[in-house]
Amino acid sequence: FCEFNNRDHRTDLNGVDRLIVRRGQPFTVSLYLRSGLYQPGVNALDCIAETGPQPSEQYGTRASFGLSANIDTSRWSAAVTSPPGNMVALSICSAPDAPIGRYTLTLGQSARIEFILLFNPWCPEDLVLIETAQSLAEYVLSQDGIIFRGSYKYPIPTPWNFGQFENGILDICLRILDMNPKCLKNPGKDCSGRRNPIYVSRVLSAMVNCNDDKGVLLGRWTDDYDGGVSPMFWRGSVEILRNWETQACQPVRYGQCWVFAAVACSVSRALGIPCRVVTNYLSAHDTNSNLTIERYIDENGDLIKSREMIWNYHCWVESWMTRPDLKPDFNGWQASDPTPQEKSEGVYCCGPIPLRAIKEGELIFKYDAPFVFAEVNADIITFMKKKDGSTSTVTNNTIVGQKISTKSVGSDAREDITHLYKFPEGSDEEREAFKRANHQNKLLKQQQNQGLHLTIKVTADMRKGCDFDVFAVVTNNTQSEKKCRLVFGSCALSYNGFMGANCGFKDLLNVELQPGGERRVPLRLNYSKYGDNLTEDNLIRLAALLLDYSTGEATLAVRNIVLENPEIKIRILGEPKENRKLAAELTLKNPLPEPLENCCFSIEGANLTGGHVISERLGSSVGPGEDAKVKVYFTPTHSGLRKLVVDFDSTKLCHVKGYRNVIIGK
Repeated sequence: FCEFNNRDHRTDLNGVDRLIVRRGQPFTVSLYLRSGLYQPGVNALDCIAETGPQPSEQYGTRASFGLSANIDTSRWSAAVTSPPGNMVALSICSAPDAPIGRYTLTLGQSARIEFILLFNPWCPEDLVLIETAQSLAEYVLSQDGIIFRGSYKYPIPTPWNFGQFENGILDICLRILDMNPKCLKNPGKDCSGRRNPIYVSRVLSAMVNCNDDKGVLLGRWTDDYDGGVSPMFWRGSVEILRNWETQACQPVRYGQCWVFAAVACSVSRALGIPCRVVTNYLSAHDTNSNLTIERYIDENGDLIKSREMIWNYHCWVESWMTRPDLKPDFNGWQASDPTPQEKSEGVYCCGPIPLRAIKEGELIFKYDAPFVFAEVNADIITFMKKKDGSTSTVTNNTIVGQKISTKSVGSDAREDITHLYKFPEGSDEEREAFKRANHQNKLLKQQQNQGLHLTIKVTADMRKGCDFDVFAVVTNNTQSEKKCRLVFGSCALSYNGFMGANCGFKDLLNVELQPGGERRVPLRLNYSKYGDNLTEDNLIRLAALLLDYSTGEATLAVRNIVLENPEIKIRILGEPKENRKLAAELTLKNPLPEPLENCCFSIEGANLTGGHVISERLGSSVGPGEDAKVKVYFTPTHSGLRKLVVDFDSTKLCHVKGYRNVIIGK
């Protein structure tokens, strides 16, 4: 009864042509007897459930059980639910801690049933239980979502098609587990470990990157994407996972943090682990576990390259589970990071670690607590390296770990979850957490009332293609007149902190400030200067360096700005119905003072485009201020609320994203 069982187990979006069930929940099969009738208390039936290449009762990958009077959901069990006769209806239940994966169920001497067993977040005895219907709908069943990029001052929602129920994706996810080095080394032990979502999450954080194994994605953080495509190209996980499968498990080129996280989220949801993608703005990459990022700048305020970086944002995933290996208070959301940054136990993986452990500074808990703690709490010390070789400390008020964000349950709004990772800045609880973490730099740091205050202000309308001003604002809070040098520069920036070419620069050698006075210094950013220098992230780093001639002290203010892309307007033509052809009219106005060449719109959506990307290329260039417009046709396969993800690409305007929620009727 694949259709009935799959609907009952909420796996029917995977298809109803084979049996896919969740652990700890009964499913129904019917046996037609070749001879004789079934008589309760007289006839017996031996049942054997096996998974993996080396099934073993010792490893929990083989279970033998017979008929019971009633189903016992705490273990493998079977019970007859039909009256005596030549047809026997059986209710069968797996143990709520059974390993997930492909199973063979042998009934008696001749009947064999193959099925796939998944985690069950609806089951009270499963470690991945998450109790509210809204959370289950969002973190397990939802096939699309929003990932936040941009900057902490201007978070940009980017649509993503997780597509965990698209055709073939579940099989690919199981193959990812089978290709992990632990499975290749000891299949029996690895399959046994699949009973534990902690183990599976850790395997996935290693297998989504390919640094140690036949993982899914190869990372690339330069502008050279030869042999593959820019990470900005991807609109969803489906194409990535299918490419990995068809390329004989060779890594897909290329990914960056939000792509790694999104693919990990897709695989986790496919296997039944509640999962979400989170974004940490101003995220620290601490390479030596001292909870401190040491940065060096030159006398123009430009960063000198270092392995320790502050990423403009960084994405990872959180998975919901119970942690029986830790104290009871550490259940719930666990952070894992599939982006390859540092090794953990000799492998490029990270987590899972309870959010509460990060918040409370419990850095001895498994796994990788110091690294994640530093991502949201590291202290920044900035040194200026002078031309004569000497260095001096620079005052810098950048705070790591800002606006930690995820998509809200049931809406596309941003939910701020910073409070799950950190106590309020300056609170007693924060101080206690730093003590537990031995975060001495933060404990010793005194908040100084600076005599000279430096900030960077921007205008509201900073769109790609426009010329606009940014401002360095200097305030003299002392009782004496000040003479200073102000260096105010800008450069293109990638989201992980690497700086590109200059976009505008100003050096004022004699800035005079009266006591209590303020000076507002503009810097003009012209498209003719920044246009060809921008990376695909549309980020510009603004840095103002103030040197006080009287004291020799230096103050640095840094602000990353993101330039807005134009909006893609999406108009649905006709009444959306399942299995009925539908058209979307897509329009984008060229905001640049130059033509757009090789324009192409692409769309993708779970249960909307048949698991494929549909592209439509324009036949001519689009002049300044003109509209690029196409119609794209697709046929929805399932009713409900679906997200149509749109991408626009051209020579000068790359990978502009847009989306529209569409309600598909029956």
